[in-house]
Amino acid sequence: MAAIASTPNGESVKSLKVDNTDVMALSTSGDSEDEKERTIAKAALSIAELVSLLDGVDNGKSIGNLSRNGEIVKDSAMRVADNDKDVPEQEIPLRSITAVAVHVHFIEEARTKVTNEMESMVLTGLTTLNQSLLASSLQTAYSLRLLPQLVQNLVSDLSQAVEDRIRSAFDLAKISKEALAKDAVANSSPPTYRSRVRTEPTNVTAPHFTVTLWSRLEVMIADMADCCIKVYTLEKVLRLKKDATTQAIFLDEAMKLLENKLSAIFWTSLGRSLEKHARDAAKNSTFIQQTLSTGYPKLLRLFHEFFAKIAVHTDTVYGSTYQSPETVFVLRALSNFETLYLSRLSNKLNEAVAQAFSGGARTLPGANEGINIARMVINELDSARFDPLLVRAVANNASSCINNLLSRVDSFTIRDRSAITLIGPTATPQQAANAQLATCLYQCWLRLDTLRSDHTEAVLDALNPGTQNVHKAYERLVEPLMTAIRRELSAIIVKLHRIDFGKDVDPTSGLGSSSFYMKELMEKLSFIKAEILSQFLIGEAGRTWALSIVKYVIKTFVMHVSIARPLGESGKLRLTSDMGELEFSLSAFLAGNPQSKRDGDLEAVGDEYRTLRAMRPLLFLENSMLTDSERTAGLPPLIVLHHILVRSPMPLPHNLHGWQEAEYVRWVSEHTQRESWSLIEGGLSHYEKVSESEGKDSTDAKEFIDLARTVLQNAENGS
Repeated sequence: MAAIASTPNGESVKSLKVDNTDVMALSTSGDSEDEKERTIAKAALSIAELVSLLDGVDNGKSIGNLSRNGEIVKDSAMRVADNDKDVPEQEIPLRSITAVAVHVHFIEEARTKVTNEMESMVLTGLTTLNQSLLASSLQTAYSLRLLPQLVQNLVSDLSQAVEDRIRSAFDLAKISKEALAKDAVANSSPPTYRSRVRTEPTNVTAPHFTVTLWSRLEVMIADMADCCIKVYTLEKVLRLKKDATTQAIFLDEAMKLLENKLSAIFWTSLGRSLEKHARDAAKNSTFIQQTLSTGYPKLLRLFHEFFAKIAVHTDTVYGSTYQSPETVFVLRALSNFETLYLSRLSNKLNEAVAQAFSGGARTLPGANEGINIARMVINELDSARFDPLLVRAVANNASSCINNLLSRVDSFTIRDRSAITLIGPTATPQQAANAQLATCLYQCWLRLDTLRSDHTEAVLDALNPGTQNVHKAYERLVEPLMTAIRRELSAIIVKLHRIDFGKDVDPTSGLGSSSFYMKELMEKLSFIKAEILSQFLIGEAGRTWALSIVKYVIKTFVMHVSIARPLGESGKLRLTSDMGELEFSLSAFLAGNPQSKRDGDLEAVGDEYRTLRAMRPLLFLENSMLTDSERTAGLPPLIVLHHILVRSPMPLPHNLHGWQEAEYVRWVSEHTQRESWSLIEGGLSHYEKVSESEGKDSTDAKEFIDLARTVLQNAENGS
């Protein structure tokens, strides 16, 4: 193109030329792709400059609005000079010049051709995710002053494509047509009469409808991912690309026509479309509602695949600890199906609880029912654990179900005296009923407790309160009975104080026979083992109970033996014999525990058993040996102090304070060692003061006072 014109001011306009080769090169197939891109970019820049001149734009200032046929579109008004001044000369548009007008058609054709090539390059770049090609084509659009419109149209088209795919995926008419077509192909039987076309499936066609629905949803997810990746790729290129001359960032240019970022517009459109069509489909079709609510985890897995596909190309994250707002926004569109799924899950769990109590008070739930309820909760959590939000919601529902279980158990728990009486000879029906409930709670808790290592903190925060409440309810149910057992055994042991261990025993009476209280204790232990503990099917917890009972019996027995007074040689032998009988009985108690798979090894009892074994030689030590820590190894200092006082003329603590033996033993169990030692020290000081004030001879007590204070000092130093 030759020089076009000069401005009315007489300034020459730079001669611009569009080579025919620049335009014709666009159709030359032999050139490389890079050369083609450069040619298009060069042509676009030249065309843009020419169009700018033709349309009257010089250095950014408008010199007139022209129509394509070259006619002048006059300004809305012209300034009119004062009457005594001349009107300024009107500027001449370039399109009105004949020498220029003959080339306008060629420029417009070149512009159209370059624009088409640019659009083709954009589509190719998005399809292949070729960022280099996409950047080149966007540069061309920028040169043609088309970038904002192009980006706006691309985002709109991609959003519309996703909406069309979502609408099609939930279109029951299309699902029905496709399913029936597959059914017709599968069945090669002769054609039969068919009624009007059904949109809702029958029992026969339901499987085909279901397969078709999931197949269409999978295609929908694939298309959504494809469009999403294209949007993010386009946004990335726009963000990184700048014009070499103006340094304008392409994303800023594109935002001139957009209200938000490309990705934000896309996610908003996706979420709204998904919510609308999913809600409408569920409202209008019982089949879609039931299929997608029942199979909600499967639907959610499809969206996990969607998030996984786009994660490489986008900045979205959907993990166990963090979920991007965009992903949560999309999943909220499926909240209708999630609500239905969770509602059915709650009904399922509550029905299991109701079934466990369907027999009423006559047939209460036991181990199997507790295991089944826990197993159902665990299975539902396992089914939902792939999704951090769903598994948390399932955990909340499971916790509500657990609370329902606890409410049912509480209403059937028996709390009257018949539930804790130990008269015998067999367990009461009330004890058996409570044992059934306790077994149910324990077995349920035992399995729910294993979830601590399988789930995240967020899930455990939702589930732990319910799990802990199960264990607390179990403890509340059994604690009254355990308290009654301890009280009953303690009441039997305290009877040893009715025996005078200070008098000599008639050799003909049989020294080796058990004392009456020991016979009763052995019988009661046998009854507890056979009739009470056997009602509880609680696994290793049964052995824990047995061990706790054995420890309590030993501790209580040793404490009472240590304050038995008077104590002669025959009494020591009788106590030694009773200790042997007790050891044998406790060993049988552990071995005979139905819950235990181990032998009745008392070594498992620990310190209490070592104390029982050390008590026998203590009875026969010389006074001077009572302070020897090696000879009293295994014995608490308080037991040694008691024995010293038993041998001395000084009163024992309970005698000094006017307590019964059982009251004193209970006081010791409720206070610390130091408090018990202080009570002994106070008794020693009191005896010394009383003896001094009354003028009594304390020579006999002096030895024992010194022994007691030595033991106290050793205890203080060793603690």
